[in-house]
Amino acid sequence: MKDSCKTRIKSYGPFVLMTILIGCIWEWSVNKEIIPSFILPAPTSILQALIEHREVLFEVHLLATLKEVVIGFVLSVIVGIMLGICMHFSKALEKIIYPFLVISQTIPLIAISPIFIMWFGYSIWSKVAVTFLIAFFPIVISTYDGLKLRGTDYSNLLLTMGANRWDIFKKIQIPMGLPTFLSGLKMAIVYCVVGATIGEWLGASEGLGYFSRRMSGNMEADALFAAVFLLSLLGIILFLIISIIERQILKKRYY
Repeated sequence: MKDSCKTRIKSYGPFVLMTILIGCIWEWSVNKEIIPSFILPAPTSILQALIEHREVLFEVHLLATLKEVVIGFVLSVIVGIMLGICMHFSKALEKIIYPFLVISQTIPLIAISPIFIMWFGYSIWSKVAVTFLIAFFPIVISTYDGLKLRGTDYSNLLLTMGANRWDIFKKIQIPMGLPTFLSGLKMAIVYCVVGATIGEWLGASEGLGYFSRRMSGNMEADALFAAVFLLSLLGIILFLIISIIERQILKKRYY
């Protein structure tokens, strides 16, 4: 176990080195005034802004965004799984629901967010609605596509042993669909961060999106990039958490 972790960490060595190199070139370019600091602040300036605004960033805005992301993600998982299973069991429902799913993703979030604000006001639920809308689509599709992996040979074997459709669903289709479903979860959790940020940009009193919009209006580039850095870090951490859960689930089932 430890050896595999060490090997996995070492495999990211080139990424770490490239990140350090880019950071050094970035810092040097700004210090030499090749790139204006009001356009792209130096990494040290961003770090300084992060420390300077740490209380309001971590205790207020980060927690607000995280709350919106978690609630939106949980709702999208519940609704997405239910819709995916319903589409799997009923071709009629599939023909009804699938077009609406596609339509829901063709509407720009920047256009529909004001509608959610009109419905829910500037409360957390307008941001949760945006987060849900952007995140539930990959969960529905990954659930539905995963369940379509029938494993014909295994299904036929169970049928000869007297299994019904529920037995095949439980013993064949769910295990075979897990990898696809978990991949959808990893996509959805990142989309949740994007959705929450867009919702905060358009109407909020707290959150990293709101903070970055306010800093942008004040022309405080270093604080703006500090908020963007936290949003990126939040997305990465949540993605890694889902990846760890995925690895543990698949390891127990398939290895």
